[in-house]
Parts: sequence; C-alpha cells; structure tokens
Amino acid sequence: MDPVTHGLTGVMLSNLFPRKKGTLLIALIASLTPDIDYISRLWGLDVFLRYHRGITHGIIAIMILPLLLGIVGRMVYKGRLLFFIMLSYLCYGIHVLMDLTTQYPTRLLSPLDWAPYSMDIVFIIDPYISGAIILVLLLSMKKSINRRLASLLCILFLVSYVSGRWYIKGNVEGFLRTQLDEYHYRLYPLPNDFSRWWFVTRSGDTYKVGFVDLLTETVCVKNVFNYTEKIPEIKESKQLKTIKNFLYFARSPYAEVRRENGETIVTWHELSYGFIPGDHFIARVKFDRLGRAKEEYFRF
Repeated sequence: MDPVTHGLTGVMLSNLFPRKKGTLLIALIASLTPDIDYISRLWGLDVFLRYHRGITHGIIAIMILPLLLGIVGRMVYKGRLLFFIMLSYLCYGIHVLMDLTTQYPTRLLSPLDWAPYSMDIVFIIDPYISGAIILVLLLSMKKSINRRLASLLCILFLVSYVSGRWYIKGNVEGFLRTQLDEYHYRLYPLPNDFSRWWFVTRSGDTYKVGFVDLLTETVCVKNVFNYTEKIPEIKESKQLKTIKNFLYFARSPYAEVRRENGETIVTWHELSYGFIPGDHFIARVKFDRLGRAKEEYFRF
C-alpha cells in the first residue's frame, strides 16, 4: 500500500481506543515507521527498489521497533506502557499485512531470510481500500457517529474485500490452468478491476503474458517471450549494479536487446507489471561498439 493509505489506517485504528493523550500520534507513527526505508531513494531508484519492504518490514523489526515506539510513547506522554506497546504492535503489524496483500514483494523474514513474499491480491494503490478508510474518518468527525463502531465496520469491510479478491483470484487461476498448459503460473491484480487479471506463465525459457477474464471466460495472450543469455551483453549487464538491484526485485525478468548505430541496448523488463502502458519497471544498459557499458538507467 502507499504511505498515505498507511497513515490514514493508523488514524482509523486509533479510533478503536479511548481518546488519550498520544494515542493518535503513536498510532500514526507506528503505521508509517516500516516505510522509513524510503530514505534509500537518496542513493537511487534502483537502490530503493532493492531495499524497500526489506529489513524494516522483516520479522526482527516487527518484534523490536513497535516495542521501542511504545517505550517512547510512555516516556513522552506518561501513559500506560502496555497500552502504547500494544497500539504500536497493532499499527505496525497491520502495515506489513497490508503490504503483503499487494504484488510488490515484502521480505517478511529479513534479515534471517531475504525471500520475497506477496499475496498478489490487490494493486499497490487500491481506491476501494483507501476510499473506505477516508469515508470512515470523515464520518468520525460527526459527534453523532460512534467512532469505534465505524472503524470496526470498516475493518470488517476491508477483511471481506481482501478475502473476496483472494477467492476470485483462486477461481481465475483455476480457469487459466484449464486454458494454458504451462509449468509456472502467476496472477497479478489490475487496478480497479475484479474479474480481469494479468498473468505471467513460464515453461522452460518461454514466458507468456496477457489477460484472463473470469466473467467472459476468455484468455488473451498478449506476448510470448523467449529468454536467452546467449547474447554476451545480457550476461554482461547482470554484473552491473543497476541490473543487480533490478533482478533482486523482479520475479519475472526478461531482457530485450536492440542494436542501434553500432551500440547495443539491453532493456530488462519486469513482466509482472507489463500491463502498465509505457516503460515502467525497466532497467536499461547501453553498450558501446567495444561492448563496454556506457550508461545505466532505471525507471519505475
């Protein structure tokens, strides 16, 4: 999820508790703290791509940081230590859980294990989730509205919404498997869509990408890619920092090679985001006539 939605979620979660001094601020800070890894953007977008949702979203940080936030809350606001710790763990944990529902990988077990995890249920920005939270916060401004009840109903809606998408995804994947005989299947959510999903399949070195629609029971294969590392520039590009960071993030990477005016341009695509128009989630390297890398480039 995006930071704005996380922040709003923290405000909503604070409504579950009595209005005590520091409750709102601690809930807000705890809901945003996992994203302190945004500081990695100072070292480049490719570095951010590698380290975002890494150690600050990992099991060690989940155990330690909310505890520290609770202690700070107790020191600043002189409130109950157990209350601030419980509030911090709730808001921090909900942040990580919300991130896990998206397709952007989360290194949940870092630094013990850097494997990526994602449920691929909702897009990174989901208007239904954000909209529901904003609606509840607006309603909570009215004195006639029970803030706690409104927030509980919103949480119930969000759980039902995500569970519903999980159920739909399972049905869509089952249908896709009856239409395409492949070895690996991955489904990714499309923005503001329920029945249509983006798929990436792989059998050997062949990728297929396209759309699957459960409502109309159609599968549209948009492109077929044959991955190869026989081209020297592809192998060479994998030794460069930008490409290493990109490949650390990508789950379905594909390299496209183009020769232009004696130069070779290698463009790495993350096929799981192939439904987004234009050049997004790509890493590009330009080699000169002698096969030396002269330019590295990354774009979200």
